[in-house]
Amino acid sequence: MDDTKVEVLTPRDVPLGGPRAMTVRRTLPQRSRTLIGAWCFADHYGPDPVAESGGMDVAPHPHIGLQTVSWLFSGEIEHRDSLGSHALVRPGEINLMTGGHGIAHSEVSTPGTTVLHGVQLWVALPGAHRDTPRDFTHHAPRPVRVDGAELRVFLGTLAGDTSPVPTFTPLLGAEVLLDPGAAVTLAVDPEFEHGLLVDEGDVTLDGILLRPAELGYAAPGRAALTLANTSDRRARAVLLGGPPFEEEIIMWWNFIARTDDEIRRAREEWAAASDRFGEVAGYPGDRLPAPELPTTPLKPRRNPR
Repeated sequence: MDDTKVEVLTPRDVPLGGPRAMTVRRTLPQRSRTLIGAWCFADHYGPDPVAESGGMDVAPHPHIGLQTVSWLFSGEIEHRDSLGSHALVRPGEINLMTGGHGIAHSEVSTPGTTVLHGVQLWVALPGAHRDTPRDFTHHAPRPVRVDGAELRVFLGTLAGDTSPVPTFTPLLGAEVLLDPGAAVTLAVDPEFEHGLLVDEGDVTLDGILLRPAELGYAAPGRAALTLANTSDRRARAVLLGGPPFEEEIIMWWNFIARTDDEIRRAREEWAAASDRFGEVAGYPGDRLPAPELPTTPLKPRRNPR
């Protein structure tokens, strides 16, 4: 790939949380790109009319080796986890959950939600921290105006604003609202690779057009990124970044590990309701069962060179 060009990644539709659940558009991972920095998973959903779809109802399920980042554009989601956290995910507020050694959580749209719309993101934990204890953090970033754009920096630093939310690798995560016809050039860390996920409007990233639900990838080496709204209405996108994640990982179901044995052990412990994942109190239903593992060993992956 020519590192000076922006690569356009298109999503695929995936049912979330079983046959009753809503459909999401998954942009990461895919064959051509496993990660952007430590960002290893990106689901984009909505605007979803809850009266028609039933909204989000994801029963308690486990995680290891990662952090989840919930970011909404509209609606409200009730979060419960085995740390004891009971929180609401609201537009413009980040909920970051750390599931290193093991955590379980549920996600349910609230009764008052009429339209559900947002992104669900995962961050791979580096090997040295992949067994870190459970944690949960909430933060409501302030809006920052730059030229014709409004930014909310939920992780890392951008446009002079820094999120207080701690991460285990350097990361950038920000919502970008662009006025009709506006363009903004943002100084970024040249050691980072970046991804721009477009939610609404037609947006160019360094001159390459991205349509809604597409993600543009920009390789390291850029000291600035130029975003432009080519439409006559407001555009919205999510900017992600971080230094290339050089470790090989195995992603299976809700787990991130380094070896096939780690995945199989985690699945067995979830099936046995072990203390590793704990219990999610207050969810009115059963836990999600783990799918069957393939008979052949799972192999680690990294980004193609």
